Amino acid sequence: MTSPILVTGGTGTLGGHVVPLLREAGHEVRVLTRHPRPAADGVEYVAGDLLKGEGVDAAVAGVATVLHLAGGPKGDDEATRTLVGAASRAGVRHLVYISVVGADRVPLAWMRTKRDAERAVAGSGIGWTTLRAAQFHDLALALVEKTTRLPVLPAPRGLRLQPVDSAEVAARLTELALGAPAGPVPDLTGPRVYDLVALARPYLDLRGRRRPVLPVPLPGAAGRAYRAGANLTLQGAQVGHRTWEEFLEERLGAARAAAA
Repeated sequence: MTSPILVTGGTGTLGGHVVPLLREAGHEVRVLTRHPRPAADGVEYVAGDLLKGEGVDAAVAGVATVLHLAGGPKGDDEATRTLVGAASRAGVRHLVYISVVGADRVPLAWMRTKRDAERAVAGSGIGWTTLRAAQFHDLALALVEKTTRLPVLPAPRGLRLQPVDSAEVAARLTELALGAPAGPVPDLTGPRVYDLVALARPYLDLRGRRRPVLPVPLPGAAGRAYRAGANLTLQGAQVGHRTWEEFLEERLGAARAAAA
């Protein structure tokens, strides 16, 4: 019997895709989660908290491969160092980490935690693989929904995104986890680049709404980085297939059908 694969963040957006893919590939899966739940369908849940250091040693026990998908607005570096320490003690052989495009180029505190987490993984002494991905369609949708509630649409000058489908990121992560440690691999981005207006327009069209556009500046060092495209990978990336428009049509179409 092979050892289970541990997934942190296994109940989140990305983990919700990754866990079934690992099961389809014939692997038992263990999920580290803050909220206990019974095992089901070949998936074991271990209660723990990376930031508090609780339950982590139990989660990695007997595991050869870890997919570290858990993340939040702060503390990713600390959480990753906790996981790395436990994984090293447990003899984990492959640690796969999901990071974000621009982690080493955009001067924001959250980006710095992602970069520090990358360093912790690379310096762990464990075989490792790190994939940087662009913003998920789901995150872009949350941003668009929030901004279009306003009477005008704020359009930060120079801000562009390459939204990528979370299911495609999950498929790539699964492939990487089932392979040998590969170090840093090419970034994964969506097929098109959008500014906020271009993201919002198809959403508003599907909702039958209109909003006047209000250009706003992006100040400071972070603004300069975004205007320079530091959060983008325009060359050398692996590019997903599903577009923002296709994602919206499916997501909003499903919502309309459920409401009917």
